[in-house]
Amino acid sequence: MKAPGTISKLLMLALLAALGIASPSALLAAETLDRTVLPIPEPARPFYTELDARDATPPPRFEVKAPAGAPNVVIILIDDVGFGASETFGGPVPMPTLDRLADSGLRYNNFHTTALCSPTRMALKTGRNHHSAETGSIMETATAFPGNTGQVPNSVAPLAEMLRLNGYSTAAFGKWHETAAWETSVAGPFDRWPTHQGFDKFYGFIGGETNQWAPFLFDGVTQVELPDDPKYHFLTDMTDKTVAWIKYQKAMTPDKPFFVYYAPGATHAPHHVPQEWIARWQGRFDQGWDTLREQTLARQIQAGVVPAGTKLAPKPEAIKDWATLSADEKRLFARQAEVFAAFLEMTDHEIGRVVQAIGDVGALDNTLIFYIVGDNGSSAEGGMNGLFNEYTYFNGVQEQVPDLLKVIDVWGGPETYPHMAAGWAVAFDAPFEWTKQVASSFGGTRNGMVVHWPKGIESKGELRSQFHHVIDVAPTVLEAARLPEPKVVNGTPQAPIEGVSMTYTFDNATAKDRHTTQYFEIFGNRAIYHDGWLAGTVHKAPWEQQVRHPLLDDVWELYDVRADFSLANDLAATNPAKLAELQAVFMEEAAKYHVLPIDDRSIERANPAIAGRPDLMAGRTSLTLAEGMTGMMENVFLNVKNKSKTITAEVEVPQGGANGAILVQGGRFGGWALYAKDGVPAYDYNFLGMQHTTIAGTSPLAPGKATIRFEFAYDGGGLGKGGTGTLFVNDQKVAEGRIEHTEPMIFSADETADVGIDLGTPVVEAIGSEAKSRFTGEIPKVTIEVK
Repeated sequence: MKAPGTISKLLMLALLAALGIASPSALLAAETLDRTVLPIPEPARPFYTELDARDATPPPRFEVKAPAGAPNVVIILIDDVGFGASETFGGPVPMPTLDRLADSGLRYNNFHTTALCSPTRMALKTGRNHHSAETGSIMETATAFPGNTGQVPNSVAPLAEMLRLNGYSTAAFGKWHETAAWETSVAGPFDRWPTHQGFDKFYGFIGGETNQWAPFLFDGVTQVELPDDPKYHFLTDMTDKTVAWIKYQKAMTPDKPFFVYYAPGATHAPHHVPQEWIARWQGRFDQGWDTLREQTLARQIQAGVVPAGTKLAPKPEAIKDWATLSADEKRLFARQAEVFAAFLEMTDHEIGRVVQAIGDVGALDNTLIFYIVGDNGSSAEGGMNGLFNEYTYFNGVQEQVPDLLKVIDVWGGPETYPHMAAGWAVAFDAPFEWTKQVASSFGGTRNGMVVHWPKGIESKGELRSQFHHVIDVAPTVLEAARLPEPKVVNGTPQAPIEGVSMTYTFDNATAKDRHTTQYFEIFGNRAIYHDGWLAGTVHKAPWEQQVRHPLLDDVWELYDVRADFSLANDLAATNPAKLAELQAVFMEEAAKYHVLPIDDRSIERANPAIAGRPDLMAGRTSLTLAEGMTGMMENVFLNVKNKSKTITAEVEVPQGGANGAILVQGGRFGGWALYAKDGVPAYDYNFLGMQHTTIAGTSPLAPGKATIRFEFAYDGGGLGKGGTGTLFVNDQKVAEGRIEHTEPMIFSADETADVGIDLGTPVVEAIGSEAKSRFTGEIPKVTIEVK
């Protein structure tokens, strides 16, 4: 006689089969699978003695399927959006898709990120703290210390891989920013690229940001050629690809659940958005950032997303009062906010298309959607004035209001690579004080989130206020899909998931918090949340060049967040014992999760040799290339900054003359190019899109073979200095000139070095980019050397 439990299980299997959900044999097989070891081992193949296949019975087909009824999963993560930006959470920007999902789902007003891009993304997709996943900062500032190497270990398998190996189709669209900087070349390794991190499909960009008008994209590991379309915008393109993929999956495998990670570059700088979206916002930020903060708090209280009686935290001292600004400053800054708001509104519209596609295939009811409104707080990296070209920030060049006013009418268009003033970042982070990068403040780490799953959540249109963190998303998905946490993945024993499932909150608004302790740390800004208290220290603001104090001398603040939602009442002076207790908890957690030692360097860490991370070009002084070698991102190309260089190109000029790019690096907003225009060889240095220096010959190249050499003699004496450039054709000097300024730190986050073409935006407008810039001759060999 079977045990009662076995009878119950068989009855349930029979019932599910009768409902057409799955066959009893398939369900029974699924029930007996050990899903704690992935991939699930195939059964041993039987041996046969029969000669004739007609006399033998084949074994049951082995196929790993997701548990019956497992939901589709969609994680939407938008970029650099503060808690007080969306209308759903009291901000000024209508986001109807977010509203729609919130009205039939749940809003979370106590959800947290890490305060920075790569760390949040890695924590989100692994369920482990960012240092546990070796992502203590962005990929480009990785170091040699555990917790900061930038190489996610095999013992930290991502959620996507867990789902894929359990029978899900998986795809990622948009921003990645989780591949070690020296692993982004065509030479790989590709272990930490999306398609080796659990995703069957990837369409997007590998780095931390992209030009929305001219992105550098990959489909899997293959570079994407952009269409010749003046209306092209990446946000629309990636949405088209997402919608098509979802419909394709449900057409071909309707019973197989899918996992989609949709992560647009929006609203990270550059704030690129079509004019028709910007026009809708004209005049709507003329009240300024101080009034906007007050208006946002009032709306937040009225909507119930912050408690009644919440006060505005003071804004940072560096942020000027709006009333003290000049008329020109107000006009410029208001325009910046209009463009940002338009970008956010457009992003929500595109997300709406994804949600509509899920509905169109009849899958919305059983799709678990996490719509996370920002991977950190709004960004104050635009400094006090905002930026026409974000790369001025990374190169230490200050942009002034009179210069910015000259481009106000094209702000947000292809001619700009813009960012907004820090005052707006603080306003869009209301009611908090701080912004992105400041991990010690909820302004840097608290982001609104909506969870929508009609089939799995009975509560509709409600608020949840339990403390949670991005590491809690992965275990929530596993529990919702009825999948165990794997102990071994691809042969590697796994580090335990460090997050806590949020499913206990789905239908219980008053459930007791289960995530009670959480550390935060980015570039020395650090904090500890523990049992309703937060202690933290602002080590350096995003616009500050130097840290405020040595790490041991940092000034800590203390807040009782149970009674102080906005962190407006610092209790450090009145409760030193509690502060000391929390500081000790921070050190315990920091030691436990590889946060120590803390590295508060910033600019220095951009240099691999100083930071101690691998460099594909380490120790090399020359690089020999040939035609067809394109898409070399800056971290995998020879570093030519702050030093002398020689470029030697062997070319074959066709009858009728040569035109186009020979070797370029960068684009419209900074870079250099060796090229031919109307047959005449030339070199152009583009200093941050502000100043072009062209050193050109006077005669066209003759048909046949030619050797073009450009020598740059750097002045020395520090970073970003000038030098003398000399151009030679077949060893004969044909031109010479001064280049007064060079870029000391970075040309671009996603523009590349290319032979025979200029991908992305053009370094030299006269020869263009993409197919228009293709060299009309041949380039058998080009060598670049540095001294």
